[in-house]
Amino acid sequence: MKNYTLPSEVKNILDKFQKSRYQIYIVGGAVRDLLMGKDVKDWDFTTDAKPEEILKVVPEGFYDNKFGTVGLETKLGIVEITTMRKEGIYKDHRHPAKVGWTNKIEEDLARRDFTVNAIALSEKLVDPHKGEDDIKNKLIKAVGEPAKRFREDALRLMRAIRIATELEFAIDKKTFQAIRENADLIKDISWERIRDELFKILASENPYQGIINLREANILQIILPELERCFGIVQEGPKHRRVYDIGEHSFLTLKFCPSKDVITRFAALLHDVGKPDTVKLQNKNVTFYNHEFVGGEIVKKIAKRFNLSKKQSGKLYPLIRWHMFTVDENQTDSAIRRFIKNVGQENIEDMMALRVGDRLGGGTQTETSWRTERFKERIKHVLVKPFSISDLKVNGNDVMKELNLKPGPKVGEILQKLFEEVLENSSKNNSEYLLNRIKNLK
Repeated sequence: MKNYTLPSEVKNILDKFQKSRYQIYIVGGAVRDLLMGKDVKDWDFTTDAKPEEILKVVPEGFYDNKFGTVGLETKLGIVEITTMRKEGIYKDHRHPAKVGWTNKIEEDLARRDFTVNAIALSEKLVDPHKGEDDIKNKLIKAVGEPAKRFREDALRLMRAIRIATELEFAIDKKTFQAIRENADLIKDISWERIRDELFKILASENPYQGIINLREANILQIILPELERCFGIVQEGPKHRRVYDIGEHSFLTLKFCPSKDVITRFAALLHDVGKPDTVKLQNKNVTFYNHEFVGGEIVKKIAKRFNLSKKQSGKLYPLIRWHMFTVDENQTDSAIRRFIKNVGQENIEDMMALRVGDRLGGGTQTETSWRTERFKERIKHVLVKPFSISDLKVNGNDVMKELNLKPGPKVGEILQKLFEEVLENSSKNNSEYLLNRIKNLK
């Protein structure tokens, strides 16, 4: 057997069960990652010991489910030790109606989803479905009959695409065809589970290819029909230098968006979902006026459907609603402050990343423009400039001295007028200018 380097915690678990005369194997993604030379994030084990027997071997474990899985807290995080299971009947395209135990590792591996995850490791490698070969060939293939695997657990439809995307593998033709033919089964899966798989795809190194695969598998049309409506709508006319399909543009915006933040990538994918409802033809030009406003309302519904957190929704909406921001170099400081307030100071960097994806996804050859770069500098400038009267370069004493006034409401009124001027143009916040203005406000 190849000498795999295993953490001491893993070796201890294997030793404890073997000394107690039980079979014990490392299974699932952990074995796959070991074979690929990758760091293992999640360690899973299977054994012929029943749950109550597992707890005798590791009494510090906990068992609170009906699937034979005992959790064990270690320095590696919580690892799972599950009694070997054999194939059973699935009641809802997600969960088995009944769990049947077995003491044959081959039976346990036969019920798993994909060959690359159906390998077990103990003293030797157990690989009845040639998963190691599929790893070498970078191929995701269902164990046994693909359609049966997907009818058992419809979440596997998205898991196949997610794992292929994360590993940068292809999907076996027969397996992919079964995904397409059974795509409707995804409707039986909770939106939270769908969201989690989708977000893992978006968090991968190549989310663009993952989203393409979801659409080619007929799944994206089901989970994001608002995005599917964008395909077939073309932005064209004498005023448009580039002609592109809005759906394809949305995919490319995701591809070129430099942010690794999942919500920002989701926003890049959805930023133009308001266009189908706002498309008009004016003077032979296709227009989408106010599509960002309409799109913002649409993503509120998407966020609710996917059960996004308040924080996630609070970021997704402004990225869509305000992505058409103006970068006119003549904007006032107060206009830039309104932009910061609308977008949220914490989201400005991601908004700029969305703009980069939008530009490159629309066929522009450069990531940015001189106006955008100047706009960024203006934002930095405004963020360190005064936001309260106390930040003015003059104060109440200066007002009273220049106008020979006594303390009173008049002094505050003049300071407020000065502050409003500085909000419009922060360059006016210098003592010479403000002292001269005080004289004109008496």
